[in-house]
Amino acid sequence: MLAEQVTLRKLEILCSFVKTGSLSKTAEEFRLSSVSIHKALHSLEDGIGCPLFIKEGRLLKPLPTALYLAESAAYLIVDVERAIKRTRTKAGIEESQVRLGSMYSLTANIIPKLIMGTKIRRPDLDIDLFLGSNEDLMKKLTEGNIEAIVMALPLGDVPEEIQVVPLFEDRLYLASPKKESLGVSRIDLANFRDEKFLTLLDGFATTSGFYDVFSLAGFKPNVVMKVSDIFTLMNMVANGMGRTLLPGRVMDLMGDAIAFTPLLEKYERIQHIALMYLKANESNSNILALAAEALMLHRNNK
Repeated sequence: MLAEQVTLRKLEILCSFVKTGSLSKTAEEFRLSSVSIHKALHSLEDGIGCPLFIKEGRLLKPLPTALYLAESAAYLIVDVERAIKRTRTKAGIEESQVRLGSMYSLTANIIPKLIMGTKIRRPDLDIDLFLGSNEDLMKKLTEGNIEAIVMALPLGDVPEEIQVVPLFEDRLYLASPKKESLGVSRIDLANFRDEKFLTLLDGFATTSGFYDVFSLAGFKPNVVMKVSDIFTLMNMVANGMGRTLLPGRVMDLMGDAIAFTPLLEKYERIQHIALMYLKANESNSNILALAAEALMLHRNNK
């Protein structure tokens, strides 16, 4: 049984203090006095039953024990928040907000359609959009930091707790500056061993596909630069800094500056773009509205 001095509130205060390193900043965050924060931390220390802090002059410094407790408490607090949210959902009490994650490349087309269609279904719903890599988005979804994501399905099996609503399929193309006409209808990557290539940082579906395709071609590409978003990548290619592989969904954005040439069939890798959310949230009417709009977009893309 936990000691009475150990509460979630005090653990939240501990996490803030470890993060900021300042009693005054923690006090400002919780709208308390520095004295109250100091008392809460020492009360928590008494409840834990081991030293968590040491005084250096007038400053209170966390010991390794406090750092460990704060790290563990952060996960606990997220779990509790998730449990409360799911409990409210089961009781029919829902927030008028959804946090939606997406890959950068989808913001030019499918994401605006998905958001606008969902807003027509639920006009009072606020949708906050978070952009990131596939790896980052999946982590945020499973940890409960966002409610739904739109991205390429990961390689291998999708975790059992995640519901998938297909949207469309896409392919990778060789992207070259428009002025460098290749004069062929399909590309044999085996002829590009000596070319300079650009790509996205690790964690993106397009990066995984990039290396998979070159593995099929039997060589490691000469990557001279990695960038953090697909729009920067396209601008680099358009300005002649190298070639890359890009999904067809961005073709309309840079068709005047970049030539998109299909690969030979033996190099083709299909990306399956889908809406994903936790099955635990499938009774949430906000999520159901997103899923219904995704299904309609999927039918229209066939």
